Amino acid sequence: MESKETEDATVGKTKHSGPIKLDTRPKPSLWVSPAPLGLGKVKPHHIWDTLKAIYDNRDNLPYAYRILTKGVCDGCALGVSGLRDRTLTGPHLCTTRLNVLRLNTMPAIEPHWFEDVERLKSMDSAALRKLGRIPYPLLRRKGDNRFVRLSWDEALDRIAAKIRAIDPKQLAFYWTARGITNEVYYTAAKVARFLGTNHIDNASRICHSPSKSALKRSLGIAASSCSYKDWIGTDVLVFWGSVAANNQPVSTKYMYAAKKAGTKIIVVNPYREPSMERYWIPSIPESALFGTKIVDEFVQVHIGGDIALMNGIMKTWFEMERERPGSAIDRQFVSEHTAGFEELKRHVDALDWPTLEQSSGLTREAIGKFARLLAGARTGVFVWSMGLTQHRFGTDNVSQLCNLAMLRGFIGRERCGLMPIRGHSGVQGAGEMGAEPMSLPGGGFDAENRKRLEALWGFPIPDWQGDIVGLTLENALLPEQHERRTRVFYTSGGNFLETMPNPDFIRKCLENIELRVHQDIILNTSTLADAREEVIVLPAMTRYEQPGGGTSTSTERMVYFSPEIEGPRIGEARAEWDIIVDLAARVKPELKEKIVFRSAQEIRDEIARAVPYYDGIQHLSKAGDVFQWGGAWLCEGGECPTEDGKGRLIPIQLPELRKPEGHFRVTTRRGKQFNSMVYAAKDPFNDAVRDAVLLHPDDARELNIAEGEAIVVYNKSGTMHGRARFAAVKPGNIEVYWPEGNVLFPQGVYEPHAGIPEYNAAAIVEKAETYFAFKDRRYAEKRIAELETGTE
Repeated sequence: MESKETEDATVGKTKHSGPIKLDTRPKPSLWVSPAPLGLGKVKPHHIWDTLKAIYDNRDNLPYAYRILTKGVCDGCALGVSGLRDRTLTGPHLCTTRLNVLRLNTMPAIEPHWFEDVERLKSMDSAALRKLGRIPYPLLRRKGDNRFVRLSWDEALDRIAAKIRAIDPKQLAFYWTARGITNEVYYTAAKVARFLGTNHIDNASRICHSPSKSALKRSLGIAASSCSYKDWIGTDVLVFWGSVAANNQPVSTKYMYAAKKAGTKIIVVNPYREPSMERYWIPSIPESALFGTKIVDEFVQVHIGGDIALMNGIMKTWFEMERERPGSAIDRQFVSEHTAGFEELKRHVDALDWPTLEQSSGLTREAIGKFARLLAGARTGVFVWSMGLTQHRFGTDNVSQLCNLAMLRGFIGRERCGLMPIRGHSGVQGAGEMGAEPMSLPGGGFDAENRKRLEALWGFPIPDWQGDIVGLTLENALLPEQHERRTRVFYTSGGNFLETMPNPDFIRKCLENIELRVHQDIILNTSTLADAREEVIVLPAMTRYEQPGGGTSTSTERMVYFSPEIEGPRIGEARAEWDIIVDLAARVKPELKEKIVFRSAQEIRDEIARAVPYYDGIQHLSKAGDVFQWGGAWLCEGGECPTEDGKGRLIPIQLPELRKPEGHFRVTTRRGKQFNSMVYAAKDPFNDAVRDAVLLHPDDARELNIAEGEAIVVYNKSGTMHGRARFAAVKPGNIEVYWPEGNVLFPQGVYEPHAGIPEYNAAAIVEKAETYFAFKDRRYAEKRIAELETGTE
């Protein structure tokens, strides 16, 4: 299982060789059950899901097969090209990819559906999705109950005229994760600045922007420091607030290989996730039959208690060091490759154990056990996701994780590293292509980078700070003459009614925008929201239809080429980059030569110049072409791309986490879904339905709540009606499904460094019969006030 290494002479970075040969020898000690195919167990039904996918795509099976075998996966960002990747030998099978497949193969929506918008509004997003693909441009004026067909010229001329009539600060763009390629993200970043606006954002930033900001300030990097191969054979592989088996199912094959190589797998999470405890991996016969026990240790922390836990780990390490120097901290790495050690140590030493225990939800003994386990590891990889990032202190969460990795020397070498695992294909490239307000292609939004790109692009870049998408939506409610009042909102994909906190407020924002443009392949509930003047819908191609193909960047910085795949084309759909280039040329026809691209290859050629570390993308032209920017490890040998070449150890204060008396900590969970697209009413890992509220049986007993009983969860933000589902959740914490539980999260609360919305809260849980015995909202407000003031 040893990976061979080569030296890349062009960049001086180590590159891994080909995929590792998977060890498929049976190991019964890892089996979940001797019963074949998990009979009697709550688990995903991969065979049934595969048969269902075949049935759903029965009208287009040859094309579906070509997508699966030739295209780069448009599901998660593990970077499977065809049915294989660069990590392990053998094919990869994933039901998430099969679920998404139908988006690429379904026919056009029947025209009669466009005649009755009220009927469409009565449908949920799953039903809207099944109607089919958007076939041609559509217009819906204020007050109309129908969409009317437009020509492309009519649609783009209307949009261009409106953009010319407003201040550029009143124009905003948003780009989702729906199979979008680097070529589209780059073109979008360039078009926005060509049109004079820095209000551009993307789905990646809403998920992992704290990862980028924390890695940048701690290590000078903005992406995973290691590769998936580093999971296999590392001493410890720790998932912090990440349910990779659910959200990136292909990763279970890597976990299987890691277990076979002797890796200890640990999960830090408030919920003892069933999918991480056991999984039936469809691409491995042994696991498909008998399942695989994945996780060795669960560390159940309070929601929001990770900083306290990590401070406790470091406090234990410093205590160990006083007894036996070198027993917990890699002193040589710290001395040679970090700065700030003494300040960090003083900060941690001053923290008291009772506070750390209360905040983390773990005893000093439990924290010490985990700390000693990490201290005994020679190598380690830390993987995290939204459990760390989607907090108002997300950047601090990730910087704290960087502190742990640096103290142990888990940076810049084989089987070590920090990995913010990505949930959607290609989103790693979104920020690198500059499709966000805080950066430009290849770098930050500093004057030097602006000057560099102005010389390349041949037009000035606005020097004012753009707003994140949450603010651009809120800006729709600013006074009429405000220079930043959002008057035109151009979104590629995205469904803010089902992804942002406080959906009622978001609807009000969407409906107060004068012109909304929805560039998409399907309708969703946000598309149907009213507008002050009009809504224009533009039909987009999928990545597999894009002429000249496209590229996407995986979690591990692999840039893959996905070719154009022969198949049926839907109506008048156009490549996403081609649409916005055409629009920009109509807004400023006198400057159109500055913005026009004539092929996807031209875009790749320019990316190679605009984003220096993407040099090589211009040579990707056929299926299987790939390169990894930065080499196998960033910060290789401990050398960081910071001013002095050292990583920064940063003291992190405990966040203020006062939980009012009688409240539970609340966070979100994903079920059988892809982003906000829900594919099943029941979670295959715990058998819970979408309105389930996961809570510990002891908490339910105290409230006299029976399993399955109707309950109400409420706070100042909103009210959720659901049913109690007993689960192995940390007592005092509950989990609700996303987006169903979004009504409980505060509107307008953003992480200060990266602008990510807050998806955590405190809320009251009560039996529905108690809640409804009073005057609903007035009762809720009275109860909240009583509990917060102690006047109950």
